Amino acid sequence: MAQLSKEQIAVRDMAHEFVRKEVAPFAAEWDRAATVPLDTLRRLGALGLFGVCVPTEWGGSGADFTAYVLATEELAYGDAGFCNMVSATNSFAMMVHACGTPDQKRRFLRPVASGQELACLLLTEPHAGSDLASLRTRAVRRGDRWVLRGTKNFITGGRSSGLAVVLAVTEPGADRHGISAFLVRTDRPGYRVVREERKLGHRSNDTCQIQLEDLEVPVEDMLGAPGQGLRTVLDGLDSGRIGVAAQAVGVARAAFDAALGYAREREAFGRTLLDHQAIAFQLAEMATDIEVARQMYLHAAALKDARVRCVKESSIAKLFAAPMCERVCSAAIQIHGGYGYVNDYPVEKLYRDARVFQIYDGTNEVQKILISRELAAGR
Repeated sequence: MAQLSKEQIAVRDMAHEFVRKEVAPFAAEWDRAATVPLDTLRRLGALGLFGVCVPTEWGGSGADFTAYVLATEELAYGDAGFCNMVSATNSFAMMVHACGTPDQKRRFLRPVASGQELACLLLTEPHAGSDLASLRTRAVRRGDRWVLRGTKNFITGGRSSGLAVVLAVTEPGADRHGISAFLVRTDRPGYRVVREERKLGHRSNDTCQIQLEDLEVPVEDMLGAPGQGLRTVLDGLDSGRIGVAAQAVGVARAAFDAALGYAREREAFGRTLLDHQAIAFQLAEMATDIEVARQMYLHAAALKDARVRCVKESSIAKLFAAPMCERVCSAAIQIHGGYGYVNDYPVEKLYRDARVFQIYDGTNEVQKILISRELAAGR
């Protein structure tokens, strides 16, 4: 692996220090109360971490994608739910920067990248998760407006965010070529939060079902060209998959650190757990898995920065890192014994947070499809 640059290290260390002071001490409390720490999120945004890859002229940090995923690992180490709010906001910013007009960037990108607004992505629907081409949300042109109607599911930050990207069908019958993307403000009439989900993990973010009830969007707020919405989103999903791999590494690292610390202190049969070969070997395997997953996501991120196709590499990183995280968290619980099963210790929360990495941003089954397609194409 190439050595990290000074800028990449600086972004990573800034995120690490923020997590140490502002996130880690409160993560268990946020989890138990299912609290969205909006004030803490705003303080993070003020550091430029809502638009890590956005140029400074638009209010972002102007760093590269590798810096972003390094920061993502650190944020997930502190709290995965908190991190995913930040990840969704960065994904929005990257989409608008890549496809937005100068006016759209002024109105939608700058407030996010500068930390003033959170953002969300309205993609998934009750009948369309990984299969985004099967969307049922419709957008109908009426004069100088598009009118959106439909239901979106599992939207991270659906209530807390001020801005959103929405995918909707603009040309029924045109399959994937009839889907367009729109930029919306969530305070507009017609954007309604139907429910907030009660979740296994990631309880520090609001995951919502959103009803779009004749939501009017000015024609100038279509993101990209008509019918290109699915391509706009899919181009960003490579970034999302690498980000999920980084999240998984962060959570696994937190579980490993907790297990290693416990093994150094807990005694059994007259010596510490770490002095028992069975536990020491288990920790060695955990450390190996974490480092392999980190190198995978860094390799994919380096390709992304070099603007080299990385569909296969990003999917491989997620496919390996997501179940790796669950294995490591499970092993951390085992090392803690009965204490690992109660919420006085952090590992049971980390185990709950880990499970969704194999589901969102494309299930691991979908990753296998993508990898196999790339292999079949000789890539």
